[in-house]
Amino acid sequence: MTSAREVSVPSEFRRIKAVCLDIDDTLLDSQRSARRAFMALTGNDAAWPMWQRITAEYQARMMTGEIDFETMCLSRTRDFFAAFGERLGADEVRARERRRMSAMRESWELFDDVTDCLDWLRASGLAVAVITNAPGAYQRHKLASVGLVDTFDAMLISGECGVAKPSEGIFYAACAALDLAPHEVAHVGNSLDVDAEGAARAGMHGVWLDREARASTGLSASGDPVSVIANLYELPELLVCDLPYLEGGAGASARCDSLAGSG
Repeated sequence: MTSAREVSVPSEFRRIKAVCLDIDDTLLDSQRSARRAFMALTGNDAAWPMWQRITAEYQARMMTGEIDFETMCLSRTRDFFAAFGERLGADEVRARERRRMSAMRESWELFDDVTDCLDWLRASGLAVAVITNAPGAYQRHKLASVGLVDTFDAMLISGECGVAKPSEGIFYAACAALDLAPHEVAHVGNSLDVDAEGAARAGMHGVWLDREARASTGLSASGDPVSVIANLYELPELLVCDLPYLEGGAGASARCDSLAGSG
């Protein structure tokens, strides 16, 4: 596999001018942090699947604006313990949620492939942005905790701009913030439907970061073409060798092979 540091980007081949990235489970290993926090809350992770189901239900309601982030967190904790017959008062719910959140914040960390990828994007002259679904203060605190708060040219956070992925609006807003057309921007995220397909519908290059190797096709359910990578080490080669030639005609593969082989 060609690494980020090995792929050079001659300006005559570059079509993509910016890359947008999701945060949770794309840059930060949020799933592992959440599971560690759950264990701090319960003492084991045997009921993790139930916690995930309750989380998905409340996150869906938060994304539609029905409830806010704090209500989501407190209601989830209350309902989880209620499912096991433990009825908690409001003060106890808050105390347990504070304990869980403290453990979560202590375990936030980047995936191993993030720093090299961001360094390569910057060295290649590409603009870099974030598009994420969550409250603004919470996401900014995450990025600050891992040293990335000043890394990005633009940050589109659903809690601040009033629209969430996969709505086309948040992707259009990112392009406007970067002063670029959608076809000049790639968006990378760990969710096929929310990230890759949503970006593709907005005219961007949708890239599914499939860390769990679930992909079987490069075509989304909606018929929009999306690219698939297994980790961020693969992103530079995708940007250099594939995306510039999606409509490049004959000879594109040969040019790509020559370019990648010269690194």
